[in-house]
Amino acid sequence: MDINNLKLYRRRFIPDELKWLKDDEILRFDDELLVTRWNSLRPRQDFSGGLSVFFLKEGWKVTKIFDTEGNVLYWYCDIIDIILNEEENSITYEDLLFDVVVSTNGRSKVLDCDEAAQAFEDGLITKEQLVHALKAMHELLEVIYHSRFDRLQAIVNSYDEKSDSEVTE
Repeated sequence: MDINNLKLYRRRFIPDELKWLKDDEILRFDDELLVTRWNSLRPRQDFSGGLSVFFLKEGWKVTKIFDTEGNVLYWYCDIIDIILNEEENSITYEDLLFDVVVSTNGRSKVLDCDEAAQAFEDGLITKEQLVHALKAMHELLEVIYHSRFDRLQAIVNSYDEKSDSEVTE
């Protein structure tokens, strides 16, 4: 795939949408990682953008969320699935609804389990997608709860020119 002309899409199930992320800057793409820098699609007061690393084999997207001054607000982790389309030179990441927010002091909060259940009940996601999401969420929580999240943060930080040594405590 040609990284210079690569199209990145985000597929959400709730709400149902497919969005071309035409303004995202793709910093890296290979078999293991996709790295993007982006600004919020619509102006927001709670954050301005982020730096995301997609751990393709694990099914995680780990994002460092910034305020308007470039300060880190928190870390946001999505459980995802990736669809590669070589003919269109595109990647679609499907947001499988489970999320984890990790604050700068290291506290974590699991979000949207109810949405994943609802999406499955409504036939929006398959049994295979739900099982994949649950396994990926379990593995991510193991990393977080066993004090290894700093390893993921270090990978994200390696693409952020502003924070050579910034890692959550």
